[in-house]
Amino acid sequence: MLAGEPSGDILGSRLIAALRDKFGDIQLEGIGGPLMKAQGLDSLFPMERLSVMGLIEPLKRLPELLRIRAALYRHFEDNPPDIFIGIDSPDFVLHLEKKLRKIGITTAHLVSPSIWAWRKRRIRKIKRAVDLMLCLFPFETGVYRENGVRVAFVGHPLADEIPLQSDSMAARRVLSLPPAGKVLALLPGSRGGEVRLLAPLFLAAAQQMKQWDSTLSFVMPAANDARYSELSTLLEAHPDLSVHLVKGRSREVMTAADVVLLASGTATLETMLLKRPMVVAYRMAALSWVLMSRMATTKFVALPNVLADRALVPELLQSAATADAMVAALQAQLANTAETESLLREFGRIHQSLRLDFSARAAQAIAELLREKAK
Repeated sequence: MLAGEPSGDILGSRLIAALRDKFGDIQLEGIGGPLMKAQGLDSLFPMERLSVMGLIEPLKRLPELLRIRAALYRHFEDNPPDIFIGIDSPDFVLHLEKKLRKIGITTAHLVSPSIWAWRKRRIRKIKRAVDLMLCLFPFETGVYRENGVRVAFVGHPLADEIPLQSDSMAARRVLSLPPAGKVLALLPGSRGGEVRLLAPLFLAAAQQMKQWDSTLSFVMPAANDARYSELSTLLEAHPDLSVHLVKGRSREVMTAADVVLLASGTATLETMLLKRPMVVAYRMAALSWVLMSRMATTKFVALPNVLADRALVPELLQSAATADAMVAALQAQLANTAETESLLREFGRIHQSLRLDFSARAAQAIAELLREKAK
């Protein structure tokens, strides 16, 4: 099993637990983070060495990444597993899966690459690389069936984990936030590159929002110690803006908020499942953006919009992601009560559609694949 970043580590740990329930004693090796290692995975390399973002940035680490991938292939060639399960990180994992499948090793991949959004021709490589694709979203399965790739929609683990109703007041108490008044949550991302590009804009927007409504409270989570240090430094440039900066606790931060300003990514799904209005923004390195834009084939990037196939929440991308645009969108979200109620009802409908007991479904699909391979 191989996961390349913290989100994959979470998925992998839950899948391991379900596989143990299904098969009993299993031996696990590959690459994973602390959660997968706690479930018994022997991680052959530190997962942090695979955690890179963008299109250009990974090129700087390419020699090391290629060495790790080659070493993994040699290891599994010499010690063939019953199944190899790649988790997300498609640019790294699919090539390895293809080579392993070519020598007779059964492969499954958890989390579909975003071929519905860009680089659709990757379906050809995926077809050669995997025996089974495990999809977290229902709209992802069609392209696989059309191309003869075995696929299973297993639901999303966050939809299982997050209750259908969330308690804003309890979250405010945990975070020592005022029980009355509106709260704006700022989530500029968990990676250093995201924080550098988005956090100054988010704070500039918060400064304007404070002028618009002096009773607003602001809260911002830091994903780790490095992000906490970076955000603390940025806040020094806004001495008159009181932002409650907390380590971790991003879910409590979103739950406590009346509206969330956040970077595009999985956090948009979490915010939707918590039934919170949001404004989604994103910026990346200029060259990465040019390349990504040319390959994109979807109207939306925020997962609530993709799942609904319409613009449920505002998206402000690259040059459109300005502080003024963020302020206008946030004010609209806070001011229109009727639209907010309609939005939250739609969020609830989508939540129900994704709540399928992800780990049990994924383990069952893997078990069925292995039974068929054993015939």
